[in-house]
Amino acid sequence: MLNVVALVSGGGTNLQAIIDAIANGTITNTKISAVISNNYGVYALERAANAGIDAKVVSPKDYENRATFNDALLETINSYNPDLIVLAGFLVVIPEKMIEQYENKIINIHPSLIPSFCGTGYYGLKVHEAALERGVKITGATVHYVDKGTDTGPIIMQKAVEVKEGDTPKILQQRVMEEAEWKILPAAINMIANK
Repeated sequence: MLNVVALVSGGGTNLQAIIDAIANGTITNTKISAVISNNYGVYALERAANAGIDAKVVSPKDYENRATFNDALLETINSYNPDLIVLAGFLVVIPEKMIEQYENKIINIHPSLIPSFCGTGYYGLKVHEAALERGVKITGATVHYVDKGTDTGPIIMQKAVEVKEGDTPKILQQRVMEEAEWKILPAAINMIANK
């Protein structure tokens, strides 16, 4: 049984896709033992509670500096002894010692086809704004392992999504989530759980 800890920062739509995929059998041999957020009051915590999953907040605001926050985050994650850490919309730079401890055990979903529109500064709507500004006809999402770079780890899965005439960043973001992110993130987790 793959023991997953999910890290979230906001609404938790990718988290919900994982919860639903476990519930309907799309993901097998997997349980989410905890959801950890860096923000209080986000809907992702409610989603976790509704699914009977332990929900915790480890916020940088509660610590005097980044190093103390990083230690607390790692300690909280370690207390669940995860086989896999899933960054499901987690907008925090992952501490280097966490990457070293969990090498090839942290995955992230990024809302573009890496290597396009990725790296420092590319997150959330900014990715879709950049794609539309560049005039690409195809975008998508990528699930990748997390290494010490930003969006530079080995790619696990990608799915392309068409950019349509009249798309706004918000419309494109929604289509990428529905057609790519919510499909390939559960698929990647299921693949890891059953390899």
